[in-house]
Amino acid sequence: MASIRLPRMEVRTWYATLTWFQLITNCFIIQYLLLGSVESLNCSEPTTKSLLNAMREEVILYSDARPVISLSTPTNVTVDLTLYGILGVNEKAQVLETYLWVRMTWQIEGLSWDPAECGAKKISLPREKIWVPDIIINEFMDENRAPETYYVYVTSTGLVLDGRPFHVISSCKLDIYTFPFDFQNCSYTFNSYKHSRDDVQLFLLLPIEQIFKNSLEAITTKGEWELIDMRAEKSSQLSLEEEWDSLIVYIVLRRRATLYVVNLLIPSSFLLSLDLFSFLLPPQEVDRASFKMTLILGYTVFLLLMNDMLPVTGNDLPLINVFFSLCLALMVASLLETILITNVVCGSRDFSPLPKWLRILVLKYLARLVCMKKSCDKHIVANRSESTFYKNSMTDNAMIDIPLVSGSQVRVWEQCLDEMKKMSKDLLAIRHQVEEQFNNDNRTDEWIMFGQVIDRMLFIMYILFIIVSLSTIMILWLHLYSLDKRP
Repeated sequence: MASIRLPRMEVRTWYATLTWFQLITNCFIIQYLLLGSVESLNCSEPTTKSLLNAMREEVILYSDARPVISLSTPTNVTVDLTLYGILGVNEKAQVLETYLWVRMTWQIEGLSWDPAECGAKKISLPREKIWVPDIIINEFMDENRAPETYYVYVTSTGLVLDGRPFHVISSCKLDIYTFPFDFQNCSYTFNSYKHSRDDVQLFLLLPIEQIFKNSLEAITTKGEWELIDMRAEKSSQLSLEEEWDSLIVYIVLRRRATLYVVNLLIPSSFLLSLDLFSFLLPPQEVDRASFKMTLILGYTVFLLLMNDMLPVTGNDLPLINVFFSLCLALMVASLLETILITNVVCGSRDFSPLPKWLRILVLKYLARLVCMKKSCDKHIVANRSESTFYKNSMTDNAMIDIPLVSGSQVRVWEQCLDEMKKMSKDLLAIRHQVEEQFNNDNRTDEWIMFGQVIDRMLFIMYILFIIVSLSTIMILWLHLYSLDKRP
């Protein structure tokens, strides 16, 4: 006969279930021995029919009431859970969707039988035939859509083993301020819906560390969220002067941020860097404004395409939205600066001469701050040398010695003098035109130098603002990340 080999995961789960069952059985055997005075069931033969007939009065009789000898004795219900999958998080609706396997055990007082006499150590019974504690999860926001289980196990010591899957859609207060580097702390509160603490008391079957370890081994989803910690506490709730026992299990989730870093943060940083280096383009030779407008248009389209990846909520504005708004605002400010500088450089011919105080402030002191002092000094020295050369040349041309002549040559010199007067008038007109052109060129050069100094100053301010803003956002991200990471 061929042997059947189970997968490694199923074998591990089977061994874990067997160990859990043996632990619970041993615990309740001790509790059963302490009762002492309770008689065991008598089976006529070791068959299922005989065991059911013997159990009919002891078990099914108590299907509508707690299975205790005295109603003053509380029923201890132990709870164990395993997180099998994290199906999703809806930031807008503030809900968490998970898949759980919940196991509960409790004792039917007065029930026991001899496995050798009745032929079985445990038997499965329909859930509606016995009393089942009304344990609920308070955070439930929708019905349980997991497959129904209709049977429970009853052991020879009176221990009831009940296991049910839960497709949990639970409420959770989500904090997405540090998106996509955020942690979420959600909770499951187990308590009885009708029974107070005097009737039903809840306990964890295993330490929460073991539950966390089992969940990590059993979890099958590898999506956006990962389970990083689980904690638990036992508390009580007071309502209508009665106290309800409850168990609170906290699950800590962390978002896998690689997808958002690659698709959102890195492209935005590249576009912002490209806008930053566009300041190196000379505004008088290259149409820098068209380049920056193309960048803004591309970044806007990028944000529209990636809008579905951003969380939507009305409580807090994520830091990543601040980052995107800051990048867009910097690009718009850069475009406005380019328009201003282009207007100064290209329209300088129509401007009045640069005021002296502004020339001293910008071309002397401010140029020194932005490391353009040498360029401004060379420009001023070149203008002065050209002006001096022009004046000297005009003066030399005007100083012409007229020699003394005799009476016979007076008429000839008078004719030459008339011609020279006409030429002098033409030269004076040309001189005035050249002086005006020279003054205009000098005034234009001063405005161009003024625009270049202001452009360099705004470029340095742009770099400093980017460094300060992005450093502040990164520090906030790291600080809040470290705070959320603490248990």
